Amino acid sequence: MGRACLFLSLLWVAMLSAARVVQSLPYDYSSSSECLPEPLEPQYGGGILRNANFSAGLQGWSSFGYGAIEEGLSASGNSYGVARNRTRPYQSVSQKVYLQNDTHYTLSAWLQVSNGSADIRAVVKTNGDFIHAGGVEARSGCWSILKGGLTAPASGSAELYFESNTTTVDIWVDNVSLQPFSREEWAAHHHAAIKSARKKTVRLRARDSSGKPVPGAQVRIEHVRNGFPLGSAMSAEILQSPAYQRWFTSRFTVTTFENEMKWYSTEQVQGREDYSVPDAMLRFAKSHGIAVRGHNVFWDQPSQQPSWVRSLSYQQLQQATARRIKSVMSRYAGQVIAWDVVNENLHFNFFENKFGWDASAEFYRKAHQLDAQALMSMNEYNTLEWPGDPMAGPSKYLGKLFQIKKFPGNTNDARMAIGLEGHFSVPSIPYIRAALDTMSKANAPIWLTEIDVAPGPNQAHYLEQILREVYAHPAVHGIILWTARHPQGCYVMCLTDSNFRNLPTGDVVDKLIAEWKTHSHAGVADADGYYEAELFHGDYKVTVSHPVANSTVVQSLSVDRETDTDSEYTIHV
Repeated sequence: MGRACLFLSLLWVAMLSAARVVQSLPYDYSSSSECLPEPLEPQYGGGILRNANFSAGLQGWSSFGYGAIEEGLSASGNSYGVARNRTRPYQSVSQKVYLQNDTHYTLSAWLQVSNGSADIRAVVKTNGDFIHAGGVEARSGCWSILKGGLTAPASGSAELYFESNTTTVDIWVDNVSLQPFSREEWAAHHHAAIKSARKKTVRLRARDSSGKPVPGAQVRIEHVRNGFPLGSAMSAEILQSPAYQRWFTSRFTVTTFENEMKWYSTEQVQGREDYSVPDAMLRFAKSHGIAVRGHNVFWDQPSQQPSWVRSLSYQQLQQATARRIKSVMSRYAGQVIAWDVVNENLHFNFFENKFGWDASAEFYRKAHQLDAQALMSMNEYNTLEWPGDPMAGPSKYLGKLFQIKKFPGNTNDARMAIGLEGHFSVPSIPYIRAALDTMSKANAPIWLTEIDVAPGPNQAHYLEQILREVYAHPAVHGIILWTARHPQGCYVMCLTDSNFRNLPTGDVVDKLIAEWKTHSHAGVADADGYYEAELFHGDYKVTVSHPVANSTVVQSLSVDRETDTDSEYTIHV
């Protein structure tokens, strides 16, 4: 009787677990890069928020920071909340909620300001802490979406509100949503997204020389190379270290030179260029089939200029930058897959201060002319790493990107790309996903270009969380880790020790590389000669043997993300 009860109890637990998976709420990847005349409906019906669309006036909402709030009404009859006569950044509309421990929350809200524009951040006040959950540059006359998120640090009461350092504007709020997801639901989203964005169902059909199907044909599919670009930065030390070379080439398919292609490395003395090191690194990468991103043509940070550049006159700087972009891009055109044309031009403005607001856009125009094949990227930090950075949030990044695209000569949208560095401390996983949702609306390939995690006891754990999140997002086209090895260590995070033995972070990378590929696949074709397999994107060797005739065919197969539909291939045996 006891065993029967135990069996039934286990069966019940299994059924409940299965039900939770089946009933997992799908994730809403929608967002917007546009400022709309009317806000869209709240995602998930508002989630746990009451009166999310203000259809019942201010019911459920209150004033945060002793400010004044009132109900607004648009000409079309849409109701929204208004924080008026603000004198403090935090005075806004707010709502009290109860958060569950260790639960991810995705947040969205439509925002507008009474005049001009202002940076607005969403903040969740918990017991003794203020968690930034996302931000947006809101404007008057139209509605902008703020999409973000947070992970609850503990169960308890909390309060959601919005803040802006521009206290001369009223903040309008509408169609807000705060939706919880368990860790299991979040992982289910990963599995669904990977199945859709990183895999493809392939149908192989064996036919004989007369074109007839070959039932019972023996089929074997062997993995040759991963299709998703995953790589690491490399340093010049790799040229002299066979151990570094073996470790690197057995794992990665793409790289960035950490410093060796930068202006301060190739022209330390004005007029004396030396490309010998990046030339050798490029030859090494090409010899192993490793793609290279060009990093970087210019860097907008004043302290990162060649020392001789800072004292140049306007005309001298014009001549120097013209020589630089022509020199580096002409040399490597057609040999790199992308260029970081102007690095970190949201946080810094060295060239804008010298040449005017359109300096970056002009550099991109010239870059398009010099390399007709490579993607042209902005490369920036804190767009994903910190929801509270007003300089580089998704709306600021996209604003700069669209400004560059609209500049005369930069109309080839297909060759623009988004570079997000990814220098993390403690990552906000829901915010990373939400920010990628918004960035994806630019319809440009997104690359994570410099991922690392600050040292600490959770470094490897955080790295795995980040990599799983960005790999699963459909808009991400490639990942590079900022883990170039030097004798003295790495910039922030290493994957190995000095003898190229894996550290915990390296073990994480190896585990995910193994997980994100299809291992050997073998079986028998059906009565119509078909054999079906779900494969990760990549290159494969397919071996098909005739069940009667003494014949075997070996054929290469590439599975990629370019076609949306499942594919059928015919193999003649």
